[in-house]
Amino acid sequence: MDALVDRAPWAAATVVLATFVLLFLMTGSVVVPIKALLMNVVSLGASLGVLVWVFQDGHLSGLLDFDPVGALEVSIPVLVLAFAFGLSMDYEVFLLSRIVELHEQGRPTDEAVRLGLQRSGRIITSAALLMVIVFSGFILAQILAVKQTGVALVVAIVIDATLVRMLLVPATMSVLGEWNWWAPRWMKRAHSRFGITE
Repeated sequence: MDALVDRAPWAAATVVLATFVLLFLMTGSVVVPIKALLMNVVSLGASLGVLVWVFQDGHLSGLLDFDPVGALEVSIPVLVLAFAFGLSMDYEVFLLSRIVELHEQGRPTDEAVRLGLQRSGRIITSAALLMVIVFSGFILAQILAVKQTGVALVVAIVIDATLVRMLLVPATMSVLGEWNWWAPRWMKRAHSRFGITE
């Protein structure tokens, strides 16, 4: 516990900074990376909430075939956060790459979001379904830590691929309109020099 508490802030800061920089280099925006990081809180928070409700509080113990012990394995929340964050950012990149591509072609933001969602929605749904199938196998394990990991990741992926990527992200981008692409001038210059393009 002491080791986790001591190192977790550094690990979180590194992941957040690296994600922000990568998404900025991809989009040229400050708003989109911040929004993406905030949206991840939804699926990660839901996943940890379900983990506590099921395994710490003991709900669904009969259905999932385990004896509740009133606590979670110490390393499971950290492991789940790392895996789920990576997977959700993967889906975010799928979606944003299409939207950015269309916007750079001169499409208005609303149209770019709509067409980007149409073009990437099936890929995101298919990838999420495959990951749900894989992690559902973990739920059948007799080892409680593996079962906890499976449940948390299935919940995180389902919420992220449906509620977050298919609803919240497009809705917020449509509401923000051209503000999605805002960045200070010096960052725009950095993006034009170092940005990731197809």
